[in-house]
Amino acid sequence: MKRNTKRNRGFTLVEIMIVVLIIGILAAIAVPNFVKARESARRATCIGNLTQINSAKEQWAMDQRKSSGDAVTNADITPAYIKSFPVCPAGGAYTTAVVGTNPSCSKAAAPDLHVLP
Repeated sequence: MKRNTKRNRGFTLVEIMIVVLIIGILAAIAVPNFVKARESARRATCIGNLTQINSAKEQWAMDQRKSSGDAVTNADITPAYIKSFPVCPAGGAYTTAVVGTNPSCSKAAAPDLHVLP
């Protein structure tokens, strides 16, 4: 008597479809969270850059004995107070503004909110 010891190994089509479905569901959950985290990191970096620009501007104003409302340019604070002028990670442009006011980013509008608190 000979027994049939040959077994078919591998996955069935249904098992593969279930795995693909589960991966698709996980991707649908993970991708929006990844995009949201990336935008949040860009916003935090931009706010950090604005804080650095503001600190350099105020230090320059104290050293040069400037008062509120005096104009300051990027060349005034670079490289003595900031090694190199920062760049917005979201592609915005920074405006240094006058002494006594916060610098701003062109991405300060509603969806981005790159503003100093």
